[in-house]
Amino acid sequence: MTDERDDPRTADPPAEEQPALDLDAMPGGARSAIEAVLMVVDQPVTAHELATALELPEPDVTEIIEQLEREYAQQQRGFTLRCINQGWRVYSRPDYAPAVEKFLLDGQQAKLTQASLETLAVIAYRQPISRSRISAVRGVNVDGVVRTLLTRGLIVEIGTEGEQGAMLYGTTPYFLQRLGLSSLDELPALAPYLPDADVVDELIAQGHG
Repeated sequence: MTDERDDPRTADPPAEEQPALDLDAMPGGARSAIEAVLMVVDQPVTAHELATALELPEPDVTEIIEQLEREYAQQQRGFTLRCINQGWRVYSRPDYAPAVEKFLLDGQQAKLTQASLETLAVIAYRQPISRSRISAVRGVNVDGVVRTLLTRGLIVEIGTEGEQGAMLYGTTPYFLQRLGLSSLDELPALAPYLPDADVVDELIAQGHG
């Protein structure tokens, strides 16, 4: 009797190999490629993660990041590279915080959407909370909404969770100011209507099933 594991007709097809990344063919090469990635990541990434994804030596990646950081400072750019928990990401430069704050406080941005308000409520009542948990409570992907709330200054990254290092989010003093509250203790009693932690964990597990 033939073992199905040895039968080529039943064997799984080989996974398609991804073509090698040709950074030299890109304008600016590896340096610009690293810069482009750091501009779009939602969470800080390590030099090791960048090196692995872009198929570069890790020391070269670290050197390029440090060069970019120095150049941004010399050119007085409005943004900089910061290292948080060994991960790098682009942030607005603290020197320009008054300009960013004035833009936000003057209400130059459109009103929050219903999705943003619902996500903000989940964060306010369940903080610190990761994006996966927020998504489990709301039942939809919240990546874009979280970015909007970060940009508005209503929430902030406040650490990481577990071995996977999932970013945790919480509300800011500006959030309280906009609601006219002095502390989170003054929030209405909405928390009992949100799923318990074990229910959220089950929803997350189902989402990965």
